[in-house]
Amino acid sequence: MAGPRWLPGVLSQIRRCVEDGRVRFTHKALRELSALGFHPDDALDVLRALAPEELVSRLASEVTNEWMYVFKPTIGDAVIYVKVILRDGCVVVSFHEDDDDEDA
Repeated sequence: MAGPRWLPGVLSQIRRCVEDGRVRFTHKALRELSALGFHPDDALDVLRALAPEELVSRLASEVTNEWMYVFKPTIGDAVIYVKVILRDGCVVVSFHEDDDDEDA
């Protein structure tokens, strides 16, 4: 599946943010990374490798009305829920093992 026509641009922007060192993690995402035993550098590797077929949804933030992009890549034998917002960089809002529940 190729995905929506805007998806290649989003993935390019995420990769560019990683390469330029313009990725920030919310406190929640850092806690979630730690709970998985991941370092932020591990998360950067995941962001760099996101593929079109891992996109789950694009939704507008109820707080800021910005687009949030939700991906579910498989890392080892676990599916990881990754939610990002693109601003002046890439903000990782959520990064945890997928439990099939919607993340707030």
